[in-house]
Amino acid sequence: MIDPMNREVDETHWLTAGRRALGVEADAIAAVAGRLGAEFAHAGQLCLACRGRVVVTGMGKSGHVAGKIAATLASTGTPAFFMHPAEASHGDLGMITRDDLVLALSNSGETGEVLILLPLLRRLGVGLIAMTGKPASTLAQEATVHLDVRVPAEACPLNLAPTASTTAMLAMGDALAVALLEARGFTAEDFALSHPGGALGRRLLLRVADIMHAGEALPSVPESTPLSAGLLEMSRKGLGLTAVTAADGRLVGVFTDGDLRRALDRQIDIHQATMADVMTRRPRTVEVDALAAEALKLMEDHRITGLMVVDGEERLVGALNVQDLLRAGVL
Repeated sequence: MIDPMNREVDETHWLTAGRRALGVEADAIAAVAGRLGAEFAHAGQLCLACRGRVVVTGMGKSGHVAGKIAATLASTGTPAFFMHPAEASHGDLGMITRDDLVLALSNSGETGEVLILLPLLRRLGVGLIAMTGKPASTLAQEATVHLDVRVPAEACPLNLAPTASTTAMLAMGDALAVALLEARGFTAEDFALSHPGGALGRRLLLRVADIMHAGEALPSVPESTPLSAGLLEMSRKGLGLTAVTAADGRLVGVFTDGDLRRALDRQIDIHQATMADVMTRRPRTVEVDALAAEALKLMEDHRITGLMVVDGEERLVGALNVQDLLRAGVL
C-alpha cells in the first residue's frame, strides 16, 4: 500500500500498475473477440443496409466512446453522428429519421437516459443495435441486435471506474467500422476525401498542378541564352533551377545550382557559355495531373530537388521543387 503522505513512489510501482492495467484491458478485448458471432454479422448487415445514418448514443463514459465510434464510422464510409441521450428527449430526437439506425452504448444496459428513448424509437420503427456488458439487461433485450461487450474485470483495482469495459466498447466499435469499410470496398482515396485537411488527404488528393510554379513564376530561358542571363532568371524566380527550351518551346534541359558548380569545375568561360553548354539534357519530368506524392517519389528515387512539369504532349507548363512539397505538407 502506498502512503498517501509520501509523494515519492518508486519506478517499480508505476511499471507494475501500468502493466497490470494493460494486461486486464488486453484480456477484456480477447474475451470480447472470443464471443464474436452471428450477432456481429447481423449488426454489420443492418449498418450496411441503412439508407440513412447510424445514430450513436450513450451516457457518461459510454457517451465519450459513442462519440469516437460515430466519428470513426463517418470517416470510413458509414454516415454517422453522435446524439446525446439526455438531449434527445428534449428535442434532439428530431434528428432521427425512419431511414436511420441507432447504436446505443450502456455497460449496464439500464441507463435511464437511454431507456427512455426506446418507446420513441419503436414508434419510428428504427432499428436498434445495443452494445452492453449485460445480455439480460433491458436495453439488450429490447434491441434488434445485441453486441455483448462484458469483460472479466475493470482495470481499475477497485473494479469501479469504467476502464476495461469502455476499452471493449471502443474495440467493438472499431471492429464494426473496419468490417463495414471492407464490405463497402472503401479505399484510401475515399478516406482522403473525408480528411482533406489531414496529411493523408494532402498526399492522396493534392496534384502537381495545385502547387507548381507556372506562368510568370516559371523560370524558363531559351537554350541560346547566355549563362549569365540564365543565372539571373534562376535567381529571380527563386526555385534553384530554370527550364531550358528549344526555339519551338519544347523542354530540352534544366539548369540548377549543381550544373553551375559542374560548369565551374570544367573551367567553362562563364562569359561566353550559353545554357546549351551547361544544362542537363533530358531532365526528369512529371505530368501536370500527377499526384504531388508521385512527384515526391520521383525526387526521392532520383535524388533530385526539383522537377519540370509537362502536359500530355510533353510541353513545359510548370516547375516545382522539394520546398514546394514541404510547404504543401506532402513531405
